[in-house]
Amino acid sequence: MEENQEEAKDEHLEQPKEELIKVTGMYKDWFLDYASYVILERAVPAMEDGFKPVQRRIMHSMKDLDDGRYNKVANIVGHTMQYHPHGDASIGDAMVQMGQKDILIDTQGNWGNILTGDRSAAPRYIEARLSKFALEVLFNPKLTEWQLSYDGRKKEPVNLPVKFPMLLAQGAEGIAVGLSTRVLPHNFNELIDASIKHLKGKKFTLFPDFPTGGIADISNYNDGMRGGRVRVRAKISQYDKNTLAITEIPYGTTTTSLIDSILKANDKGKIKVKKIEDNTAAEVEILIHLPNNISPDRTIDALYAFTYCENSIAPLGCVIIDNKPIFLGVSEILRSSTDHTLHLLKRELEITLDELEEQWHFSSLERIFIEKRIYREIEEEETWDGVINAIDEGLKPHIKHLKRAVTREDITRLTEIRIKRISKFDLDKAQQKIESLEDEIANVKHHLDHLVDYAVAYFTKLKKDYGQEKDRKTELRIFDDIEATKVVIRNSKLYVNRKEGFIGTALKKDEYVTDCSDIDDIICFTADGKMMVTKVDTKTFIGKDIIHVAIFKKKDKRTIYNMIYRDGKGGASYIKRFSVTSVTRDREYDLTQGKKDSKVHYFTANPNGEAEVVTIFLRQVGSIKKLKFDVDFADMLIKGRNVKGNIVTKYAVKRVELKEEGVSTLKPRRIWFDETVKRLNVDERGELLGEFRGEDRILIVTQDGTAKTIIPELTTRFDEEMVVLEKWVPKKPISAIYWEPEKERFYVKRFLIENPDKEEKFISEHENSYLELVSTDYYPQAEIVFSKQRGKEQRPNEEVNIEEFISVKGIKALGNQLTTDKVKQINPLEPLPYEEEDETPAEDIEVVDDEAVSDEKNKLNIVGKKEDKADSSESQGTLFDE
Repeated sequence: MEENQEEAKDEHLEQPKEELIKVTGMYKDWFLDYASYVILERAVPAMEDGFKPVQRRIMHSMKDLDDGRYNKVANIVGHTMQYHPHGDASIGDAMVQMGQKDILIDTQGNWGNILTGDRSAAPRYIEARLSKFALEVLFNPKLTEWQLSYDGRKKEPVNLPVKFPMLLAQGAEGIAVGLSTRVLPHNFNELIDASIKHLKGKKFTLFPDFPTGGIADISNYNDGMRGGRVRVRAKISQYDKNTLAITEIPYGTTTTSLIDSILKANDKGKIKVKKIEDNTAAEVEILIHLPNNISPDRTIDALYAFTYCENSIAPLGCVIIDNKPIFLGVSEILRSSTDHTLHLLKRELEITLDELEEQWHFSSLERIFIEKRIYREIEEEETWDGVINAIDEGLKPHIKHLKRAVTREDITRLTEIRIKRISKFDLDKAQQKIESLEDEIANVKHHLDHLVDYAVAYFTKLKKDYGQEKDRKTELRIFDDIEATKVVIRNSKLYVNRKEGFIGTALKKDEYVTDCSDIDDIICFTADGKMMVTKVDTKTFIGKDIIHVAIFKKKDKRTIYNMIYRDGKGGASYIKRFSVTSVTRDREYDLTQGKKDSKVHYFTANPNGEAEVVTIFLRQVGSIKKLKFDVDFADMLIKGRNVKGNIVTKYAVKRVELKEEGVSTLKPRRIWFDETVKRLNVDERGELLGEFRGEDRILIVTQDGTAKTIIPELTTRFDEEMVVLEKWVPKKPISAIYWEPEKERFYVKRFLIENPDKEEKFISEHENSYLELVSTDYYPQAEIVFSKQRGKEQRPNEEVNIEEFISVKGIKALGNQLTTDKVKQINPLEPLPYEEEDETPAEDIEVVDDEAVSDEKNKLNIVGKKEDKADSSESQGTLFDE
């Protein structure tokens, strides 16, 4: 027993110690190999043909199977597995994606829907074949470099000889190890036009075109390189008063994901939606029904701000060149692709020329061989070498015009000519064939000498043959920036406990302030002259004795705060007017001079810069004679929030009372219309519409004969069919000439807008009625060009002074008949001069891109009622007794 234990102990001592094996080197090498494999063989397309390996193998397999008929996709996938070692799922998915792009694959069956996101049917149910375009531009075995497949049993192309910028046409996305690529798709015809421009040495620009349509802002596209951005939006229009219609969706989304994002935004209270209908089939149609009190314009902006109706895409042009990933812009990709196409076309011509010259050479030898009866000279030869030598000697006197020497292979081919062919040989036909070959050779040489022209003709033919139904789908437009705080639906209610100093949405037992949203900022002022801006929350402490609470608008220079405060205990009282444009959130600001026991006597917030008159009542102290006097805030300049202000009095103030409501001391706002983004602005972009005061409106006339006026709000969206957009002058008539189908005559009318809050049609309701001419000039003129009538003299053109032709009537009046003769066309002429009454011009001032008026002001303008301004919580003065 003891011996066994000793032996076991000795064996244990003799075992080798464990060794630590470092895997750093293996990890480095193996991971690098794996990363290289994923980049080169799976995720990133090659520059030469624009294909990833799986796409190239699918195309090669489809060419193998091509017999002009459709093949089951399952059969194509199985055939492709001879070349692609990653299973049928990856092949099938890649093939469906290519088929949905409708460029290279002619599909049959249910291939899914890129609009709805529906998947395709199983591969055994759908069929495919190569498109005619693919057969023309993708394949040429004589130009293809081949390599062994992964198992060594087959040969596959290294790259396909693609004679088209396929990468830019299809687009490409891929995620590799530490690397990704995203080349956006471009328009077929625009790529051809750009290639032709490059061949001609001209400049070109390329912008993406998405199969889902939509609207794109490419101002920051950056040529598709790293760092660029493309903003894409759904195409949204107003279907009727309470309904929006989405007819095109952004690239990268589906109707399902889009609707889900709208429902989520609705659940979070960002927007208000009554119901959504998805009627999408071949084309997108999503109807969004809105509640009665919701603005369609604001909802459209809110859809862009809070849902997938707007997306941002980051392009990244990464391609494989010489087995290395290289980052390029789309312009460089197109230039490289076009140059590669030029090289392939040259190679094809050179191969064709060699083949034609070989045909010409042998046809000439055959003609000599038969015409000169050289075949008779071999009758007595007994050896093969003797036959070859005899033919060679017989040909020598007749081959001086040949372009190359006669080889033994040429003579061998001559001996293979059948007797039947020799007996039926037609010398004239042989000569015609030779001349035809000579013409073809000359033509090919001409193309080689004028290679650029040949390439231009090649691209032009592609556009003619395959570009008929490939118009641009995505509209390019510069987007306006949407501020989320201006378009969000205020679905919460803000409350305040003034005495204790709390604000929040959970204080439902306290004083209601206003509706708000969870992304709003709130500005608060307290009786001790402190100010704070904070985010909306359930309950937030500001400071005791809150005197004013409102939603804060960043960069708001039109809301002016009027304030009178006491500087410390027993100090003088000061008056100041200021705006608050930007602050640090949750930081307390002192609007007094910072002395202890400072106190606010009077405070108002004025959304349009109103300046009221107040009465100051002083305490009876000592020998003060004047205990009451008035102060007009209009005498004070508007400055920053840190200003000290002017002294009102050195004596103790008993109270301050509002004596007279104020009027705005701000100048009228100058408003411009930017045609590019179809929006109003105050940043001097586009056409100046005029200077607007509180009640001023904009006149809009559309092509369908509708007129309306609106309050100029910067969030308003405008129709593409507008023919008039200008500041509305109520007493200025609108003149119109329109076609009345029932009378078959042109009618003239002049009218005024009778109801500013109502949109009205001023031409006939008949579906074939149309507006020919509209003018807002005081004395408009038009020229009538009459049609030539058979058997009558041509009536000369006639000028019409519309102001004299017809008086101003109601908007629903039919008007007067313009003429009984047939009219060829009506041309507008320069109006007669009119002297307008002088108006005091507004001075240039710095204005702010805020809403046109406050919420209370909007209600007054829209409803058309006059209310006592003192009832508005926005502008009513607050009194404080000491």
